Amino acid sequence: MKTSLASSDPRSRHRFIALVAALVAVVVLAGVGVYGLVAGPPPSDPRPGSGDGATPGPMITTPGDPAPTGSPQLPVVIASDDPETFAGNAAEALFAWDTASGLMPLDYTSVILGVGDPSGAEQAGLASDVTAYLPSREAWIELRQYETAQNLTIENLFVPQAWDEAVAQAQPGQLADGTIAYTIEGTRHRTGVWNDEQVTSEHAVSFTVFLVCAPTYDTCRLLRLSQLDNPLR
Repeated sequence: MKTSLASSDPRSRHRFIALVAALVAVVVLAGVGVYGLVAGPPPSDPRPGSGDGATPGPMITTPGDPAPTGSPQLPVVIASDDPETFAGNAAEALFAWDTASGLMPLDYTSVILGVGDPSGAEQAGLASDVTAYLPSREAWIELRQYETAQNLTIENLFVPQAWDEAVAQAQPGQLADGTIAYTIEGTRHRTGVWNDEQVTSEHAVSFTVFLVCAPTYDTCRLLRLSQLDNPLR
């Protein structure tokens, strides 16, 4: 039987939201470190190696290949009742986009929101989180000139110690059963065309995803994202 996110009392649900948003204070008290759940929109940069506010990695230029053709296709977050598997699926979809597809950032945002908490309690916060991971509309239009595309290779995925400490300090009813956090470390890959040549770049990234799975929901659902490159440890 499915249950609500926290309890039937709306105040309990808001206490959960407050806990997620205020985990900075929890982590500081625990002496682990500080992170933010929400970040503002990143500065734009037309180069294929940038556009999300992160410093681009080394760029390698290779002979040009034809741009991909075909119908625009959005990434898919594959459903799973296993939290670790779902965390990886959501992370890969979050970083998978292609400016040459004819789609816009809002189209990719909708993919992530589609696997968000069905209660809608975290929808606005999650939308803001996702926006911080994608280029702005203006940057997207610039990047489209260079056929910039992105994907993620996950190298490490684990439940951070800071989350265990936060759960230990939470009051009864503040967290729905099956709520968990995973920190992901990986490499962001970008490709594009620069001066008629195919170019690629790689950049290390890390972040934390917050999920709720069984017994609250039959399949896992995404709650929030940490600030990029400022995860729980």
